[in-house]
Amino acid sequence: MQQTGKGADADRWTHLQGLTAAAARFTAGHRFDDLDAETLRLARRCMLDGLSVMLAGSDQPGMAPLLSFLTGQGGAAQARLLGLAHPGLPAPAAALWAGTAGHAMDWDDTQLAEGPGRPYGLLMHPTVPPLAAALALCETVAQETGMPVDGRRFLAAFTAGFEVGCKVAEAINPDHYMRGFHTSGTIGTFAAAAAASNLLGLDVEQTARALGIAASMASGIRAGFGTMTKPLHVGRAAENGVTAALLARHGLSANAEALDGRWGYLAIAGPGGEPQLVRDRFGAPHSMLSPGVSIKPYPSGVLTHPSMDAMLFLMRDEGLAPQDIASVRLCAGSNVLGPIRFRIARTELEGKFSFAFLLSAIILRGRAGKAEFTDEFVSTPACQDMQARIETAFDQGIEDMGWDRIRSRIEVTTRDGRTLTRWADEAYRGGPHNPLSDDDLAGKFRDCAEGLLSPARQAEVLATVMAFETEPDAARLFDLLRWQEG
Repeated sequence: MQQTGKGADADRWTHLQGLTAAAARFTAGHRFDDLDAETLRLARRCMLDGLSVMLAGSDQPGMAPLLSFLTGQGGAAQARLLGLAHPGLPAPAAALWAGTAGHAMDWDDTQLAEGPGRPYGLLMHPTVPPLAAALALCETVAQETGMPVDGRRFLAAFTAGFEVGCKVAEAINPDHYMRGFHTSGTIGTFAAAAAASNLLGLDVEQTARALGIAASMASGIRAGFGTMTKPLHVGRAAENGVTAALLARHGLSANAEALDGRWGYLAIAGPGGEPQLVRDRFGAPHSMLSPGVSIKPYPSGVLTHPSMDAMLFLMRDEGLAPQDIASVRLCAGSNVLGPIRFRIARTELEGKFSFAFLLSAIILRGRAGKAEFTDEFVSTPACQDMQARIETAFDQGIEDMGWDRIRSRIEVTTRDGRTLTRWADEAYRGGPHNPLSDDDLAGKFRDCAEGLLSPARQAEVLATVMAFETEPDAARLFDLLRWQEG
């Protein structure tokens, strides 16, 4: 499976100027040595974050139906299921499992926007689809070649997919999301297809066909938010990306310019886009470097995080306890309030899209992590009572400030009659202007691994991932992250 993207095949593609060809040329030619030191550092961090949320997600109750379905289907043991003591399934099925687990808690990272008219912080979750695809294929490639996929090759594939997904998401008209498509499911398919194509060693033409096949498989609508169908979108993106690359390798024909033109994906699913914004900038620089990526401190949509932090800091600064709160009013624009679907959350999945629950978790527990995002906590009388005291309000003044940042204002009325106000910090925690420290990121991993991996195993995972370019066998991740006993 020798990659040929920088040879004669690439030369035949130089006359094609569309987005598909640019993505294919970048993907087929991308190597580990193309990563500068800072992009490599960020790639390790994104990879650790992705593995963290996959591990936590693999233990979520909502994953049980998917596991029952997959084990019932069976098939060749090409790839193991992350977290589980399972002999393995076909690579696309393993990608479906890892991708769904990675988004099951809505705790995976978020791509930031940089183009004009793009709502800040509202593009896609860029890590899980390509990471799940690379994980699912690394054992397949090793079986076929008799050689393990080492860390350098794995990181090259992962960063190729990450970059293609981010650039396509930046190019498409933002109405794609506003009209109801779930970008992590749709554009995530191209990210997974690029990662899979790079790891399989496809040339430029094969990669373009893989992207063409992926264009006819990319799907996911926001009607699924608040249910397990939402993380399934990301699982399907990983599965379909792997399938597209494998079909392209087997010779299935496809439109090799399927992102472009009148009937291309950008025109149909946007509608429209601005490919010129990104066409000549694949890897120059990588999107994970600029404009950057948000690594989530909370397992909910990134647009909710500044408001949650505002509530957290207000409670701390004012020395408030839950019993001091009479009511809370959250004021924001439509970019923040639009994705929030549930006035009162009755389940953990609904809670991810309910400001009443998210702020209640902060008020009642002073945090919102794995322990709070459970059906049991959501349904407690204390949580239901607090949710009833919290409301949201559209604020035209905040709307008029624009969508270039995530803006909101918390207004708390206390039982002794005070009104306390706190604006969300635009340099919110987790974003590139206020990133989580390496210690914070390690703490998030430990929260995800709590009850699943021993402290010694946790330390081993952290050491391995943060120096992954030295790892001789990427598939060792399956051993390190297995929490279920055989």
